[in-house]
Amino acid sequence: MRHHGDSEARGGLLDLAVNVYPGERPDWLDRALHDSIADAAAYPDAEPARRAVARRHHRPPQEALPTAGAAEAFTLVARLRPWRRPVVVHPQFTEPHAALEQAGHTVTSVFCRPEDGFALDAAAVPEDADLVVIGNPTNPTGALHPAATLRALRRRGRLIVVDEAFMDAVPGEPESLADERAEGLLVIRSLTKHWSIPGIRAGYVVGDPAVVRELAHAQTPWALSSPAVAATVACTAPEALPEARARAEQLVTWREFLQDGLRAAGVPFTPSSGPFVLARPGEGLHGLLREHGVAARRADTFPGLDASWIRLAVRPPETTRRFLDALAEVRACATPV
Repeated sequence: MRHHGDSEARGGLLDLAVNVYPGERPDWLDRALHDSIADAAAYPDAEPARRAVARRHHRPPQEALPTAGAAEAFTLVARLRPWRRPVVVHPQFTEPHAALEQAGHTVTSVFCRPEDGFALDAAAVPEDADLVVIGNPTNPTGALHPAATLRALRRRGRLIVVDEAFMDAVPGEPESLADERAEGLLVIRSLTKHWSIPGIRAGYVVGDPAVVRELAHAQTPWALSSPAVAATVACTAPEALPEARARAEQLVTWREFLQDGLRAAGVPFTPSSGPFVLARPGEGLHGLLREHGVAARRADTFPGLDASWIRLAVRPPETTRRFLDALAEVRACATPV
């Protein structure tokens, strides 16, 4: 479960495996990162990041917690309590499941089905689940679950954790619960994908203040570096929102180009709301694409999927054309004469 796309995008391959925005970082973000080095002689103070996140989502500071990427937040949640029946909705990013198992929990998987467009059937979640983790939009399917469906999962004594790591790639962020104040609800976000800074490890949690307080108590001291604090402040500032929206709208255009290309090639795929598309070109195509210089994300490491699926990161049209050309060549070679 700890196989990720970065392990595939190596060796000079055309990278459609890593879900990081491929454009340049904004100048204001680079300046903030460079300026933060001046603070390296002192221990980092995450309080400015906490206040910035709280302002971004119209919350008091006690409802926000900056973290070293979304991955740290998943680990904190996994170790928070002796969960009786934790549920992870699949297919989705596997780190929450892996963190729960690493913490000694037995995870119940609830599967969304491709014939339903990977939509969530809320009735499939066991009533006795005390923790439910779901992505929105979900990686790798790109499914954007209605906020009302996620709200309906709330129960007394249950914690709902919504992974919104890719919500900033959706223009206007419809269906987001990050601004919603409700007991038993946590939203986890990442700043690394949309802002092209995966090496900085910046993310955060917002939600139920009692749970956020527990997470903060369990967090390692000085978990965020000075550059991560600076990046969080910069990327959640009001001045960053127009650029975030512009990137999201650009991704929509690029994704439509990719989906049109897959449709024209006769390759089945799931319509996506994220910066990636889950396609089903058939078994063996992942390896053949690598042989032709293209890195796609294998999907058989996601529970509920098999080797016939691959996840494709959304890229500018010139990159997508190169991928589609390689795909056509690979499929022609793989088709018996």
